[in-house]
Formats: sequence, C-alpha cells, structure tokens
Amino acid sequence: MMKKKILVLCTGNSCRSQIAHGFLKTFAKVEAEVFSAGIETHGVNPKAVKTMMEEGIDISNHTSNNIDEYKNIDFDFVITVCDNAKENCPYFPSAAKVLHYNFSDPAKAKGTNREVDEEFRKVREEIKRYCKQFVDQNL
Repeated sequence: MMKKKILVLCTGNSCRSQIAHGFLKTFAKVEAEVFSAGIETHGVNPKAVKTMMEEGIDISNHTSNNIDEYKNIDFDFVITVCDNAKENCPYFPSAAKVLHYNFSDPAKAKGTNREVDEEFRKVREEIKRYCKQFVDQNL
C-alpha cells in the first residue's frame, strides 16, 4: 500500500503546522508521510516544542521549511491551518485534497508566561482533536 503524503501548511511553519505535523505523524504511524511548510519560515517555536513534549511528542528536530521545497511532491492531502496560508496557498499541480481549519496563533498570545503556556496548550488540544479526527476519517 502506498503511503499517503500529507502537507500541513501555515504562515511561518513555526507553531501550528509543527504541532499538527507532530500529531499527524504520531496518529498516522506508518500509514502516511507527513510534511509541514510555511509561506515564510520563522524557525520552530520553542514553546511549540515544549508543549508537544508534555504530550510525549518530540518535534525539536523539526525544521521550518518553505513551501517551495515541496513543489515536486505529489501530495494526497494539503491541510492549511491558518487563513493566511489558505489565502496564499500556492497551487499544487496534484490531485491533493485541500482541507482548511483556522487555528488561532499561540505565538501571538499575550500575558504572563503561564497565560501564554495555557494558550499554547489550548491550541495544541484543538489541533490534537483535529488531527485524530483527520486520521480516523482519511487513513
């Protein structure tokens, strides 16, 4: 069986797409190859790494990739995780099924460290539910 190829797309490939990448890889196990990219690259957010470690998922070795690096991959699914990525999503000449869900950006959270951490956890849980559902329905 061919593995499904999934691309998660975000503005900066630093938080939401990285968290989704981690969960999709974990839930899909060997059923899929998961990639994530951004329209720009902002580096992986350390708080995204920390919040995923609480789930036992290590994304610290992830890199922040630009969408152009994946032009020649035939994706089965492209998931945009923010409105900006959806609006600026380059056209992929493949039969990819494009899905969209706008998660709020935890990197924009303001307040004390604790409040910011809470926002990261909240978004992480939303993304986790979404990814679990995606895998159950599509793989």
